[in-house]
Amino acid sequence: MRLHRLDLTAFGPFGATQSVDFDALSAAGLFLLHGPTGAGKTSVLDAVCYALYGTVPGARQSGQGLTLRSDHAGPATRTEVRLELTVAGRRLEITRQPPWERPKKRGTGTTLDKAQTWLREYDAKGRAWKDLSRSHQEIGEEISQLLGMSREQFCQVVLLPQGDFARFLRADAGARGQLLGRLFDTQRFADVEKRLAERRKAAEARVREGDSALLADAHRMQQEAGDAMELPQLAPGEPGLAEAVLGAAAVARSTARERRTVARCRLAAAESAQFAADRALAEVRELARLQDRFAEARQRAARLAERAGDHREAQARMERARKAETVAPALELREAAEAGHREAAAAEARARALLPETFAGAGAAGLAGAARRAAEELGGLESARRAERRLADVVEERARLDRQERADEDVLREAESWLADWDAVRAGLQSRIDAAQEAATRAEQLDGRREPARRRLAAARLRDELGRDTDEAQRTALASGTFALEAKAHWLRLKEQRLAGIAAELAARLTAGEPCAVCGATEHPAPARKFAGHVDGEAEERAEAAHQRAEAQRAQDERRLATAREALAAATAAAGDAPTDQLAAEADELEQDYAWARRAASALHPAQEELRLAERERERRLADRQQAEVRAASRLTRRDGLDAEHASLEEELAKARRSADSVAARAAQLERQVALLTDAADAARAAEDTARHLKEADARLADAAYRAGFETPQAAAAALLDDTAYRALQRRLDERQSEEAAVRAVLAESDTAAAARQAPADLDAAERTATAAARSLREAASARDQTERCCAELDRLSARATAQVRRLAPLREEYDRVARLAALTAGTSADNERRMRLESYVLAARLEQVAAAATVRLQRMSAGRYTLVHSDDRTGRGRSGLGLHVVDAWTGRERDTATLSGGETFFASLALALGLADVVTDEAGGIRLDTLFIDEGFGSLDDQALDEVLDVLDSLRERDRSVGIVSHVADLRRRIHAQLEVTKTRSGSALRLRGV
Repeated sequence: MRLHRLDLTAFGPFGATQSVDFDALSAAGLFLLHGPTGAGKTSVLDAVCYALYGTVPGARQSGQGLTLRSDHAGPATRTEVRLELTVAGRRLEITRQPPWERPKKRGTGTTLDKAQTWLREYDAKGRAWKDLSRSHQEIGEEISQLLGMSREQFCQVVLLPQGDFARFLRADAGARGQLLGRLFDTQRFADVEKRLAERRKAAEARVREGDSALLADAHRMQQEAGDAMELPQLAPGEPGLAEAVLGAAAVARSTARERRTVARCRLAAAESAQFAADRALAEVRELARLQDRFAEARQRAARLAERAGDHREAQARMERARKAETVAPALELREAAEAGHREAAAAEARARALLPETFAGAGAAGLAGAARRAAEELGGLESARRAERRLADVVEERARLDRQERADEDVLREAESWLADWDAVRAGLQSRIDAAQEAATRAEQLDGRREPARRRLAAARLRDELGRDTDEAQRTALASGTFALEAKAHWLRLKEQRLAGIAAELAARLTAGEPCAVCGATEHPAPARKFAGHVDGEAEERAEAAHQRAEAQRAQDERRLATAREALAAATAAAGDAPTDQLAAEADELEQDYAWARRAASALHPAQEELRLAERERERRLADRQQAEVRAASRLTRRDGLDAEHASLEEELAKARRSADSVAARAAQLERQVALLTDAADAARAAEDTARHLKEADARLADAAYRAGFETPQAAAAALLDDTAYRALQRRLDERQSEEAAVRAVLAESDTAAAARQAPADLDAAERTATAAARSLREAASARDQTERCCAELDRLSARATAQVRRLAPLREEYDRVARLAALTAGTSADNERRMRLESYVLAARLEQVAAAATVRLQRMSAGRYTLVHSDDRTGRGRSGLGLHVVDAWTGRERDTATLSGGETFFASLALALGLADVVTDEAGGIRLDTLFIDEGFGSLDDQALDEVLDVLDSLRERDRSVGIVSHVADLRRRIHAQLEVTKTRSGSALRLRGV
């Protein structure tokens, strides 16, 4: 990595834009960055770090970058850092702008602009810069990837801070571990330690969880086995728990199997007794059943004998009913004929009641003839019907013509009235349109004057406010100026008083036998004495500090006054000299005129629309008047034709209506008469037919009753049974027959008769014996089942316990292995003799590399006297691994680096810093660092040591590397010609190149 150019604007102590040409400085190889204390030497290095990483080193970074802004910068100048460098063969330009509180463009106060970042790359072929990104995250990732270092590593490798390494030499192992851990990113090894500890805890928890489950199964086995099993007195995780549980389970299973064998034998004996008792009970129940069956059959036979008379009557009734079934069809036919005759006679009577008395004695043929004659007359009325319908149409059309004539008269009258006022209406509407157009033009003119008037009024109000602010600022500036003059006079007065009494102050420092700092004499016969009111250096310094603060406040108030006057002048130029009240009144009057003009102009469109509608209405009324006149002429001819046709139709209809009110009424009379005559004729013919059918049915019924053996048809009808009565009677007969057969069958059974001859059966005694045997069987079976369940549950729990022990075996092995590794990496294992943690071990290896790289330069700077070595010895009861010693070749002894003197500490610190830079560079992938900075520490060296150090630094220039020394040692300005000088003034610091 090589730096080419750095541009700073409003950054740190630099108020204006400053530039650093690193190419010119690097040409000399070794250059000096010097300047007074507080001028901003470190700020140059901060700017390089901020350009690359967006932050500055250490505690100087605070907030969100707002503290990076220079207090000397103008309010309109934004803080910016631009760095041009070459890294990994690519020439890049990074520009960063931190967040900025700038004055608002409108109004008062400030607003916060976000941070900005640009990354560009120089295209050698196109000889132009190419934009790469404007994203903070993308640019940060790109730079970190190219450099291969974090910000902490960069600050230790490129910006070598000597003070930090001097503290590193004197620090304990913990502080060294923190620094090295940040530089070499050994967090992953600490994560390994943490991960192993977590795995150890997790494995231990799983082992305890498995043992708890095993003990839970053991408790369940004890509940099943009872007193046959004793639990081991061990806790989860203790050795031997699994073997003890499995042994106790084996004893419990053996005892349970013995108990199961005894229970099975008892169950077999109970089953035999139960079988014998059940067989005896079945025999007694069968004997009791047969005896009851025989007794019941004898009772049923007695009941059948008592109901023999009823049975014979039922048989006779069934025989008569079966004979009457042959007469049933004739009876049904006669009843149907009689019903049909009654209905036909009633219908004939109803039809004749509707006819005139002239048709009372007419038969069916006479009624049919009268119906034919009425139908012929009805057919002759069709022509009269058409004439009647045409007459209605003629009357309707004549009425429509009359209505149309009245409507046309109204249209003509209204049109004439409206058209008479047309000229006056049109003139009024045109006048309104002209007035609205003039108002619209006036509104446009006034609108163009409104915005300038508002701006001028706003400027006038701002002018008044700024005038008050300027007066206040002027009074404040005058007061601060007076106070500054008084503070300066007070300081000068105290300074003069101190100079007057400086002899007494010098005399207070004299020591007997020591030379005077003024005259060199060792005798002091009459030293001066301090007088009353003597002013010492501390009082003078306080007065000077008060004077400087007053001067700073005066300058700040004067700048505020100048700013207020500039703003007042700008506002006065915009507003003029007119009073604010006058401008406000003019603006209000202008707004009122504009509002009136807008309201008047808004009537333009309605007036134009109203005129357009009025013209359209005039055209419509003219057309309506013309059409009405044409319709009136055509109506005269049509009305005459309709009158002639109306008279002809009236004459024809008078002949067809006769006495009826209309042809339709006459036709309705004839249609009703035809319908009534036709219905009466049909009813008369139906009555004659049904009377003949009824006579034939009476003859057939009498013949059927005679053949069936009945004297009269009425006797046959009385013997008939309906379906319900017939089925009930048949069921009674069938049940009697079935009952007689069943009784005979039971009484004929041999085993039933034999059982009836035996003594009565004792069923209760047999049931008591069987119940006792069943109870004994259930108890034996329950005992057997209990032992079976116990054995099965013990077998299941034992198998699960065995499986759990088998599954826990690899987990126990893993736990032992992880626990050993966790203790080893944590430094608590007995195998780790030095109690060194894994991260400390890795850092010790890195520290050993750093010490070896630092020794190469330390031996050269110390003329081969000192060598840095890494020590992993333990200190007291603590842990080892990060010790650092120095070997003195003159004495041959090894001692701690904290015992080095100031100059020796500088040697060791510088060598350690350079060695660390080499190791971190190799760790970052071998990125070549062509620009290095070394900060302070040279003031503690004598001339010879300084020459040796400069020779070592000069050797760093090999292969075109440049080294910048940051120091205010005056001797370095004589030895190093290429210089970057930082000067400070009241308006901010500035950068200047010398010797290039």
